[in-house]
Amino acid sequence: MWPWEHLAFGYLTFSAYSRLRNGRPPRSDAVVVLGVATQLPDLVDKPLAWTLSILPSGHSLAHSLLTALPLSAVALVLAHRARRTDIGVAFTIGYLSHLAGDVIYPVAVGKETSFGFLLWPLVSIPPDRSTFGFVARFRKYFENYLTYLNDPEIQSYLGLELGLLLGVFFLWLLDGMPGIPRKITRHVPVIGR
Repeated sequence: MWPWEHLAFGYLTFSAYSRLRNGRPPRSDAVVVLGVATQLPDLVDKPLAWTLSILPSGHSLAHSLLTALPLSAVALVLAHRARRTDIGVAFTIGYLSHLAGDVIYPVAVGKETSFGFLLWPLVSIPPDRSTFGFVARFRKYFENYLTYLNDPEIQSYLGLELGLLLGVFFLWLLDGMPGIPRKITRHVPVIGR
């Protein structure tokens, strides 16, 4: 998944949780934590694998449940102690939604999915090494993505993705644009206020 897809999937999940659990939209500080957590596995694994060659793949250490579950547990405990359980839940939902998205995405685009990275290093994963650095690798993936967007066989997926992104954007507006400082949003008419 691309960063915006991880963010949208995580926000949709957390907003639904917040509304069902608390009867209100998520708080801004929790949404900021959620946003960081939805990107965290890639922010750790991609540079360590693609630039420094420390990890075997861009889906290894931070994408493993052996890392994600203990980190999520620590976040939940610390947030509970601070009487801000929503922050711990935001972190956990953001982090775990990233992993779920990386399992679901290949299926959505008609590719074979892999679960091995979820148990790295207990399960070996194919090395993701090349002579490309981080920027060159990202550019290559993005160029492939743009080519992929022109594939007529994938149009239904693109419609689903666009629907998800627009739906989440309108949900975020309805929620009062959490994560944006009030000074900025004070004069913006919002559906949810």
